[in-house]
Amino acid sequence: MSFSTATSPSVLSPASVLTGGTHSDLVLQNFLPETWLSQLHLPAPDSHKGQNGKLLIIGGSNLFHAASKWSLDIASKFVDMVFYASTPSNNELVKQAKGEFWNGLVISTAQIPEYLTEADVILIGPGMERTEATAELVNHLLKTYPTKKWVVDAGALQMAKASLFTESMILTPHSQELVKLAEQFFKTTGSDTDAMFLTRLATLTSATILYKGQVDQVLHQGKLWQITGGNPGMTKGGTGDVLAGLVAALYCNHEALIACLIGSYANKLGGDKLHQTVGPFFNASDLVATVPETLWAAYNQAVGAL
Repeated sequence: MSFSTATSPSVLSPASVLTGGTHSDLVLQNFLPETWLSQLHLPAPDSHKGQNGKLLIIGGSNLFHAASKWSLDIASKFVDMVFYASTPSNNELVKQAKGEFWNGLVISTAQIPEYLTEADVILIGPGMERTEATAELVNHLLKTYPTKKWVVDAGALQMAKASLFTESMILTPHSQELVKLAEQFFKTTGSDTDAMFLTRLATLTSATILYKGQVDQVLHQGKLWQITGGNPGMTKGGTGDVLAGLVAALYCNHEALIACLIGSYANKLGGDKLHQTVGPFFNASDLVATVPETLWAAYNQAVGAL
């Protein structure tokens, strides 16, 4: 039985090609939602707090307050514990919102090494500014803990040294960040396309790449999966932060590839469900509230389809 739903993002066949270039050197995969959704980890009935994922989020800045909070909000719905480290002002804002967030701890920068060791996954970057301080922190942590499971996003991705990326890391660039990432590996030209960048990066980094766009693309070990979907409402600020938090949370209990595919699919699915009722008039907070419901429905449909 094939998997389908009126609100499902569409999927591209292995022969599909993006406008502006081909992925001729990559092995294109057919993304079958039911295959991946059926692998979604569910907490065991007798599990205890902490056994279903511990995530450390390092992000935010004095300029960007909301980004890391959106990542935190969605992640807290999928893992047992979220440790949150940001600037003092952002930490205080989250503490004031404790009535809405009881599933984690707000920690200081000095406590990062302690909780980084305990965490299953570290998400770094949402809301971080492109400063020397960011570069120093990000590169120090990636160099010191190369075998930890990382999701490197936004400001952290823009300031990270590509030589530090390992196979345990997920990178989540949008189009402009993909160009900056590619420039660390090879000389680029104005005629290069995103498809060309991904093709060349496949042989130059062992990290998993989730390229965010109208067509999300997951690059993993020389293979490529493409997921379409979403709508104009998804251009709102914060939807990428929701995706980063969701992928990081899923990475706590899944392999990198599964986390990226389910995260991308669920994020688009949530946006499409919102579009059915309110058109493009929704925001990142609405997406946070909708994704768990739509993912649960899709999971149950996928299990029934197998």
